[in-house]
Amino acid sequence: MEIAQVETFLAVSTFGGFHRAAEALRLSQPAISSRIRALEESLGVPLFVRSRNSLTLSSAGRLFRPYAEQLLKTASIARQAVHQLQPGSDTPLQIAAGLSISVYFLPDVLKKFQREFPKVAISIRPGHSKEVLEMVLGQEAEIGLARSLQHPEVETIPLRDDPLLLTAHAEQLPSKSRRARLSEVAAWPLIFYERGSSDWTLTRGLFRHAALVPNVAMEVDTIETAKRMVERGLGMAFLPAMAVAPEIRRGELVTIKLWDAEPLHRSLDIIHPRHRPLRAEAQSFLQVVRQIVKQRPNAGTRG
Repeated sequence: MEIAQVETFLAVSTFGGFHRAAEALRLSQPAISSRIRALEESLGVPLFVRSRNSLTLSSAGRLFRPYAEQLLKTASIARQAVHQLQPGSDTPLQIAAGLSISVYFLPDVLKKFQREFPKVAISIRPGHSKEVLEMVLGQEAEIGLARSLQHPEVETIPLRDDPLLLTAHAEQLPSKSRRARLSEVAAWPLIFYERGSSDWTLTRGLFRHAALVPNVAMEVDTIETAKRMVERGLGMAFLPAMAVAPEIRRGELVTIKLWDAEPLHRSLDIIHPRHRPLRAEAQSFLQVVRQIVKQRPNAGTRG
């Protein structure tokens, strides 16, 4: 059985005849007939039912078709992987990344990576965590950067914890204490963001599990907008540690720990397809990511 024979079988079954399949594959009709005959001989069964005016799949042909489609898909992936491993491949490195990761983490990674590998072109595809997973599974991205992602078809490499921190402007704190009970927090003006995102779901769930209704002063569209509102004293928000680390280090924002609720932990993860080899450029990118993670202090350690 040869790949060209499988490709021809799918063309004939799709177009319903040898003539149209020959046109589609830019082959002669005798060449198409020869390939189908050789494939049927190798399998030991007829794949088509031939009549004077029609050509249809036999029962064996219908059974074989999904396997043929999978064979061609696997062959295509193999060709792509081998091509991308060739030195000097000009295929851009496709990176899918969570929206906040693209804003607060990737710039430092890209700066270091481009300094060390100036000839490697990179394409960034931002999206929510679920969209990042879909892009990696769909071969639209070679590597994904997202939070707390697990799937049987991808390899997940946890990099660090990136918890949601209850963040406030220092002058907005009701008392000098930086600790509070969740029931107290529920009454404070809160800023929610990115409705439907994992951050929004986690924050909502924190109050729902405690049978509390939060006082949502406003809902905004992005993490950055929520942070700006907190900086102006318009409310408090559960923000990713990655997004507020510089402001916390400078003392512009402070975090409040909860007495009676578990921290909202999430991991920053790298994902890549489990059964597809990474080319050298992607492996170098992973190494740079790990270096940047080690260099960055964790805002979650300050309270």
